[in-house]
Amino acid sequence: MVDTMARVTRADEAGTLPPGTRVDVRSRFVGTWSRGFEVAEVRPDGYVIRRLSDQSLLPGLFDPEDVREEKRRAGLWWY
Repeated sequence: MVDTMARVTRADEAGTLPPGTRVDVRSRFVGTWSRGFEVAEVRPDGYVIRRLSDQSLLPGLFDPEDVREEKRRAGLWWY
């Protein structure tokens, strides 16, 4: 069995994701990953996230374990 929590974010491996990095964000309600976001700002206590569809900033800060570099699904025609 693969431990998915061990490979959650590049932030855990490299320290931080720089502003402008396209990311997936973990839903606080059901724990699934959502696409279409980017890091707007890095703060000592978390990330400020921007939604790409309308450029609005999401409320609150996101913990590094709730943000991962965008996962591209190579080879699928709808991505």
